[in-house]
Amino acid sequence: MSPNLKAHLSLFIAQVIYAINYSIAKDLMPTYIKPLGLVFMRIAGATILFWLFSLFTKPEKVETSDFKKLLILAIFGVAVNQAFFIYGLSLTKPINSAIIMVSNPIAVMLFAILVFKERITIFKLSGLFLGVIGSLVLLLFKANGSFSIGSETIAGDLMTLINSLSWAIFVVMVKPYMQKYQTVTVMKWIFLFGFIYIFPFGIQDLFAVSWNQLPSSVISAMAFVVVATTFLAYLLNTYALKALSSEVVSMYIYLQPFLAALVAIYLGKDQLTSLKFIAGILIISGVYLAGIKTKDAKKL
Repeated sequence: MSPNLKAHLSLFIAQVIYAINYSIAKDLMPTYIKPLGLVFMRIAGATILFWLFSLFTKPEKVETSDFKKLLILAIFGVAVNQAFFIYGLSLTKPINSAIIMVSNPIAVMLFAILVFKERITIFKLSGLFLGVIGSLVLLLFKANGSFSIGSETIAGDLMTLINSLSWAIFVVMVKPYMQKYQTVTVMKWIFLFGFIYIFPFGIQDLFAVSWNQLPSSVISAMAFVVVATTFLAYLLNTYALKALSSEVVSMYIYLQPFLAALVAIYLGKDQLTSLKFIAGILIISGVYLAGIKTKDAKKL
């Protein structure tokens, strides 16, 4: 299997995980655990898993100058990203979070232009447009009037937007280090620094959980959030950055509502309609166009 195909497969699996995560994480808060407690648990658990995983890989030394940059990346990619997403999700509706996250690939494209002076091809811009349209069709159709931005959800919506922008900065800025070092080397240090940042804010909420009274279903949900949504999804996303551009990696977010719809249809909780089929075609076409590499592609 080629590196490019492995990268695309990694991203696809990550999006399946994310599509499932919205409702799982929402159901945990605040009934069983407070938002910052869940953030702390995610980061602490993933830190342990990344360091354990690194024991089975070739040891790699990180340059001192790079440590300073990884310290900053940990703020955007772990501390701010995790805290604002989880806390924002607890204050808004899952559909609001999903729709606001549509802004992420747009932000990634803009940051790539500003930071690396990248020029966007017509293929990427067309793919972005199709992805946005397809995702909004699915999400707004699913909302059935439940999507609203107002006084009740504005705090959570703004936090979700900050999370989206923070992740966009991380995806763009971390790429050079993913190409320089092994994926697990970068992630174990970024998560360790993120753990240090979040420790004073989340440790109290973690200790406040009545662990001996939690149902097994809640324990399983927490395990999914830590192992799948955090450790595995981060590993898959950053691994893909070795072979694909930041813009292509971020474009995969548009698959989340489509995959969520497919799961619901499979479980008999939803039905396949012509509108959903068309939206799916738009999203898949958008991701495909964004990933096209050609020397002859016209630049904008």
